[in-house]
Amino acid sequence: MTRSRLLVAGGGTAGHVLPAMSVLEAAVARGHRPEDLHYVGSTRGVETEMVPPLGVPFTFLRVVGLQRRMTAVNLLFPLLMVVAVLSALRLLRRRRPGVVVSVGGYASLPPVLAARLLRIPVVVVSYDRRPGRASAVSARFAAASAVAFPDSSLPKATFTGAPLRRAILEVDRINGREAARRRLGVEEDRFLIVALGGSLGSAALNAAVASLVEGRIDDRGLGVVHLAGRRFVEGLPAARDGSTGIWYSPSGFSDDMATLYAAADLVIGRGGASTVHEVAAVGVASILVPWDGAAEDHQRENVRWLADVGAAIALAESDLGSLGVLVDELRGTQDRLDGLASRAREMGEVSRSGRLAELIDAVADGDT
Repeated sequence: MTRSRLLVAGGGTAGHVLPAMSVLEAAVARGHRPEDLHYVGSTRGVETEMVPPLGVPFTFLRVVGLQRRMTAVNLLFPLLMVVAVLSALRLLRRRRPGVVVSVGGYASLPPVLAARLLRIPVVVVSYDRRPGRASAVSARFAAASAVAFPDSSLPKATFTGAPLRRAILEVDRINGREAARRRLGVEEDRFLIVALGGSLGSAALNAAVASLVEGRIDDRGLGVVHLAGRRFVEGLPAARDGSTGIWYSPSGFSDDMATLYAAADLVIGRGGASTVHEVAAVGVASILVPWDGAAEDHQRENVRWLADVGAAIALAESDLGSLGVLVDELRGTQDRLDGLASRAREMGEVSRSGRLAELIDAVADGDT
């Protein structure tokens, strides 16, 4: 069967761009030719760096999001949105996609509005437990909402799991652990923590992880990979090779999360949708710290999905001072670590199932 053209819209932050890239990857895996796909994002987002290497055609529109406080940008928002919608209309008429997939973020709205005007079906992909504003608006007239949580409030919701990169979905933490450790240069018998604060980094989480490292500087049984965000790298403790104590590898980011997940005994992270669904999909024990400043408290809701069923440990930001004590407790209870990992993998099964790509193709082919 000839596949319909697919246009994926959304972006601004890595939290939106990674799901978009995952949808595009899944489309190629199901038989779409890369040249028949298209990505639409913002000229101001991280997609300008992340998307071009994919080899999929792309368009970046000049569009900005509304700020929570009154700014000059908010005053220009209506005009910029109209211009962006007109640009999206021209693009959709030229590309003639069979479906427009919205992954949320302010950059998704112009293509979605243009699709509505042209009567092109829309699929909203929502991966936060509490949908963002753009997703909530788009879902009102979408043909389907692909949701990552079974209790989603979006209309026409189908529980498909989250859009995740193929490299993450293929992580084998049992058979791939030894090779992953070799690539990182860390011994097999060290207890390895992977700490990550999201694409922008987290000052509070970084401080807690740095304190943990400095308090265990002579610990020959501990290793820590610390992804702090580019803006925080200079303030981190110095790297250590483990020859006299802790093995510590600080950096701003990693483009090989699959290796880190395969090697890790424990992940410490924020409550963003990507982190929550990735630790579930790969099946790794985790301590998740929701960001107090997240819009509509969505990170706390994301984390509860795992924590409420014993698939992760939720740690309040105000309790970060107890992070080291909690880590020490977990290091001494392998059964608890194994239980967290096993339950997380059970929760991530739906994201590994391929349901999301199947739903998108069904809408494109007029089967829903």
